[in-house]
Amino acid sequence: MNFKTISAPAEASFTEQKSKFLSFINPVESAEDAKAIVKDYAKRFYDARHVCWAYMIGADRLTFLSSDNGEPSGTAGKPILGQINSFEITNVVIAVVRYFGGIKLGTSGLIAAYREAARLAIEAADIVESKEMTNISFTFPYIAMNDVMKLIKSSPARISDQSFDNTCAITLSLPLDDAPALLVALSKLSGVSVR
Repeated sequence: MNFKTISAPAEASFTEQKSKFLSFINPVESAEDAKAIVKDYAKRFYDARHVCWAYMIGADRLTFLSSDNGEPSGTAGKPILGQINSFEITNVVIAVVRYFGGIKLGTSGLIAAYREAARLAIEAADIVESKEMTNISFTFPYIAMNDVMKLIKSSPARISDQSFDNTCAITLSLPLDDAPALLVALSKLSGVSVR
């Protein structure tokens, strides 16, 4: 399954009624990654009034969460998440840091400002097509090394972990769509045992 994400972190900023908004978008693989990144921004900008955020994970775009971080309910996290949805991206976290400028923006003003901050960060990023990935781990006797390596080289898989001894072990990372064909090919090799 293909999906859109970003290739690298990006940032943007703008000022609305003297409040300064700094927005940051980062690629992530899990909710834990996203939360760790938000925590880092909260530490880095400890003097800011609010660090609001939203993330979305997975090709199916079903894992998501957002936070208003002290702003009125629904005025920050939801508009940030709304922009993630508008751009149809996933595996991202956006954090928006607000330095209060002394002028209250009101509910609609806050929603517009957080939406704009998120949009600017996304537009500053490089949006790319990506494929849903999976891992395949297997063992094989050393004698089958040539056959195994030939098969790996002819596939879109890349080796993410390996150990070679009398019994060898390899973990491959590859697009989910390509996994069934590779599993069939591996099962035809003598002594290969998929874990």
